[in-house]
Amino acid sequence: MNKQNMTDKQVISEVIVVEGKDDTANLKRYYDVDTYETQGSAISDDDLLRIERLHELRGVIVFTDPDHSGERIRRIIMTAIPSVRHAFLNRGEAKPKSKTKGRSLGVEHASFADLDKALSQVTSNFDDVMDFDMTAHDLIRLGLIAKADSRKRREFLGEQLRIGYSNAKQQLKRLALFGITLAEVEAVMQKFESGNDGTH
Repeated sequence: MNKQNMTDKQVISEVIVVEGKDDTANLKRYYDVDTYETQGSAISDDDLLRIERLHELRGVIVFTDPDHSGERIRRIIMTAIPSVRHAFLNRGEAKPKSKTKGRSLGVEHASFADLDKALSQVTSNFDDVMDFDMTAHDLIRLGLIAKADSRKRREFLGEQLRIGYSNAKQQLKRLALFGITLAEVEAVMQKFESGNDGTH
């Protein structure tokens, strides 16, 4: 992502795909940026064609909400255009700051610090699947599947690596998609076991 200072806003050269106008408004408070709004989870073939065109012209960063709908949009775009890049907010970063804003998670609620963290850790799809060194056995060994607290472990892993939450069936595929190594996962899960994350 190409960012530079211009007046008091950072310039983002790529087009950011968001779900709605409130997400756009929040990003534009802090960045000189163009967005493409999917208008919720009903993403169409026309949307995908437009996003593909934008990706060819300028590059695209998918920045959807960390909820079921946002993950659905991300998966659809990822399947259609594997080379797009991704930014992730953790669930706590996307919570409304006041009760009057409702309970929905969204890019629209994120602070500048959290947006900047997400956009400075943009991830790309992993090209060489042959180099991926994790197996389902590793997931079991690390407690990411088949344990009572596996969901909590997967949530922690997704937040630490900023790749979003994956269920047991999708976890290995998500790690492969972003080229996460076994060493990276082991380091995060060591942190989980020792409680050094400060959340438990």
